[in-house]
Amino acid sequence: MLSTPQNSASGEGCSPEDAQLAGRFAALRQRLADVAQASGRDVDSITLLAVSKGQETGRLRAALDLGIRRFGENYVDEALGKIEALRGTGAEWHFIGRVQANKTRPVAEHFDWVHGIDRARTAERLSAQRPPHAPPLNICVQINIAGEAAKGGVAPDAALPLLRTLAVMPHLRLRGLMTMLPFDSPVAEQHRAFGYLRTLRDQANAAGLQLDTLSMGMSGDFEAAITEGATIVRIGTALFGPRP
Repeated sequence: MLSTPQNSASGEGCSPEDAQLAGRFAALRQRLADVAQASGRDVDSITLLAVSKGQETGRLRAALDLGIRRFGENYVDEALGKIEALRGTGAEWHFIGRVQANKTRPVAEHFDWVHGIDRARTAERLSAQRPPHAPPLNICVQINIAGEAAKGGVAPDAALPLLRTLAVMPHLRLRGLMTMLPFDSPVAEQHRAFGYLRTLRDQANAAGLQLDTLSMGMSGDFEAAITEGATIVRIGTALFGPRP
């Protein structure tokens, strides 16, 4: 669900950067609420994942002060320092890039979610390396709807066999599907692609799986994603501003 601001970042003693963050967060919350209402959805059914790659820990502390709790990181080494610095704050950590084979252990040990699984071998390593005392690692399978060679993701027609394989792996909890579109996708194409991902999820559930997550939509296309059923939107620029 969307975070509720805990403290005002525009008060006395607040830096200009933190005040800007608070203003962008307020505007983003309103945009999310407006599109949810227009789509006939409850805004609390949509999770805001703050894409924090490239942001310093201080910016994340300011986001935490606003009530933001879920952060998405692409680079393992960068993320580990933030995770350690913010231990005990209640932050939830999502890995949203392709997991390299030599990075599966730190991802399995330190993250709560992984968006972007596209092969069984990666999932097997994550399952085997998940600490026994930790809850199951939540995972989403990335679908390459646009067929872009430069992006990860499994082809749509190969999704169901992979999902069935992952669903029975110990120490993992299969949650749903993830996709990302080309940055210049026309609005009509956004709706088509995101609607297709929703259809894939429904087909998987009809085949006996229990998927509850559609991780789709970023700063430039989250309105279409929400209209088509997104449950997690991954927002970076619209929240933190241009990446350093």
